[in-house]
Amino acid sequence: MLIKTLLNNCYPIKGFVYGDQSRLANGALLIDLRSRRRSKGQCSKCRREAPGYDTLNERQFQFIPMWGYPVSIVYRRRRVACPEHGVIVEHLPWAEGKSSITEPFRLFLSHWARFLSWKEVARQFGVNWQQVFESIEHVVAYGLRHRDMDNIRAIGVDEIQYQRGHHYLTLVYQIDLGCRRLLYIGQRRTAKTLLRFFRQLGKARCAMIQAVCSDLWKPYIKVIRKKLAHAIHILDKFHIMQYLNNAVDNTRREETARMRHEGYEPILEKSRWCLLKNKVNQTPSQLAKLRELVKYNLKTMRCYLLKESFRHLWVYRTRWGAERFLKIWLHRAMRSRLPELKKVAKRLRKHQELILNYFSCRERFTNGIVEGLNLKAKLTMRKSFGFRTFKTIEVALYHQLGKLPEPELAHRFW
Repeated sequence: MLIKTLLNNCYPIKGFVYGDQSRLANGALLIDLRSRRRSKGQCSKCRREAPGYDTLNERQFQFIPMWGYPVSIVYRRRRVACPEHGVIVEHLPWAEGKSSITEPFRLFLSHWARFLSWKEVARQFGVNWQQVFESIEHVVAYGLRHRDMDNIRAIGVDEIQYQRGHHYLTLVYQIDLGCRRLLYIGQRRTAKTLLRFFRQLGKARCAMIQAVCSDLWKPYIKVIRKKLAHAIHILDKFHIMQYLNNAVDNTRREETARMRHEGYEPILEKSRWCLLKNKVNQTPSQLAKLRELVKYNLKTMRCYLLKESFRHLWVYRTRWGAERFLKIWLHRAMRSRLPELKKVAKRLRKHQELILNYFSCRERFTNGIVEGLNLKAKLTMRKSFGFRTFKTIEVALYHQLGKLPEPELAHRFW
């Protein structure tokens, strides 16, 4: 009697009643369910009530485990005579289609799938991997239908690699201070992929976006210039520092090879992270190595010092001060006779208006938020040792990062 009372409180089903007798069979707890007396079943297609036709064989639907016992709801499904669709099985409010998993158990599995791998969730709760995936897919589909896409003020656009080779996903995040979530996943990193997001968002919602962060990938810049011409487009400072680090590293490799070829001591060997890491994060041995390298007049060290001086750009509070500093730095870089650094300087000069937009926005948006969310996306893929199809990874990332609404229940089972 206690089990029936618990079920009526945590998961009441309109038009159906739980039986008085629950039983253990083969180590599982079976709970009888029947339709209310004189109630009519609903057509599974049009959801209209229809008179009963006959009753099918007994069937079990998996429910949330209790006290370490697997739990199943046992019900004899009715067939109804629908005026429009003929004789058809009734609609079940606790299960979808031919699924043998109840709605609360779907939410239960999808909840634990945020913390464990899908394979481990299946093993712990006595289901298979496909049932876990279908549960998550069901919850994600509900969330995408009911999520609120209004009042988006700032977005970040980036890409991550998800398979071997040059296979990328385009990810669009909302990076507002009050809400940071995944908005869109697109296969490949092309202009068409990003255009698809703006078409889904609509012109009215696009007009409300005030700031957008991205890197220097040309297809993204082209689409953003077309669709968000009114918004402040900010080039991500983390990617800019990455380009400068690559220039330092390429210069180091070239100079190390030249010194070895000319018979000099390769003092730049094992100095990569001394030159690329931020001073705050360097170890005492790396700082000592750096102090030793500064004594020599090397191209690598001149490139390194110019790269470090560029960091002062982000300290400025006004646009005109930052613009003056950037102009002087670009002039020095172009006269440095360092080919790798000059390539980066030419690229930055071409997009300096977008770089300076960082100082035009009060919130000082950066893709640092996006990089943090990308790290969570990569962790999701790593936890599962990769996904075979795009559909699977799309469902997984929306589930993990989308902050999607879930169907409401009378009781939370976690």
